[in-house]
Amino acid sequence: MWTKSYSIVTREITKEQIWKLTTDINNWKKWDDTVEDSQLLGEFRVGNYFLLKPKGGTKVKIKLVEVIENKKFTDLTVFPLAKMYGEHTYEDTSDGLKISVTMTVKGILSFLWVKLVAKGIVDHLPADIANQIENAKKNQQ
Repeated sequence: MWTKSYSIVTREITKEQIWKLTTDINNWKKWDDTVEDSQLLGEFRVGNYFLLKPKGGTKVKIKLVEVIENKKFTDLTVFPLAKMYGEHTYEDTSDGLKISVTMTVKGILSFLWVKLVAKGIVDHLPADIANQIENAKKNQQ
């Protein structure tokens, strides 16, 4: 198993603002320049899926396996002989909103999928989350 996390604390936005931005999957391509297309299939709730096509990549089907409104969601991507989980948490602290993303890859071929997919995601988390904060600020509550 492979796991990497990234967290940042900010006073610039609320958990409601970041939640609204990140759960509006159909509009990711409007603010995330790494996304070519994304589509939520149904509502943002456990058991439903979304399709994600990264720029230069293939379209993947991702399952929502945990959703706690304004606090946390976890998604699951199934690869041949491996599974990748993306856990996104939003927690109010005395220093501001703590935004954390933890990527975990499990399975016999986890080493391969870490190299092909997960490492790139984790390497871009600081820039991705900074971009999310900037775009969430535009969605004033």
